[in-house]
Amino acid sequence: MTNHFDERALTWDDNPLFVERSMVFAEKIREQVSIRPDMEGYEYGCGTGLLSFNLLPYLKHITLADNSEGMLEVLRQKIQKHGVTTMDVVKADLAVDAMPDKKFDVIYTALAMHHVSDIGTIMAKFSSMLNPSGLLCIIDLDEEDGNFHQFEFHGPHGFSRNEMKKLFENAGFTNIKVSTCHEIVRTNEKNETHVYPLFLMTGEKE
Repeated sequence: MTNHFDERALTWDDNPLFVERSMVFAEKIREQVSIRPDMEGYEYGCGTGLLSFNLLPYLKHITLADNSEGMLEVLRQKIQKHGVTTMDVVKADLAVDAMPDKKFDVIYTALAMHHVSDIGTIMAKFSSMLNPSGLLCIIDLDEEDGNFHQFEFHGPHGFSRNEMKKLFENAGFTNIKVSTCHEIVRTNEKNETHVYPLFLMTGEKE
């Protein structure tokens, strides 16, 4: 999550694949865990808020966090345009910033964790930010060969599901479930097609 995302923010929502993907993500989260209308939600790496707008009808309130000012400015404009009163926007990078001073019932993040350098620290913070029996939902790339990103990238090339499950367990989560929730299909300059599966892993705070 760098200036690369600031540069793409203004046209992010113009990509129908991103819009469709966010709808699928929201549906899969709701299928795998019990979201209730009395829940406080927190999205980490929210971008322009596509995922949270799809979950908005099912949650009491959502705090949306990202460290891209460009993305957050687009999100603020969308919230104002639609007259949404149950969303708060914060610029935050949990790797260096303090945790929020409130607790949440569900934390979710999509395609953000492979941009995080110290996964264990972020997972521990997620756990601390949740109420008892709170839910964590992570959507990210299965382990890939390094060709997913079409720009210079220094983060993890996705995750093995066993590796991610251990991260959940180490952070104190139980009732861990995982499923394939989507596939990203790309064709490179050699006209070779690559399919990148995405997993949804969920867990409950002890």
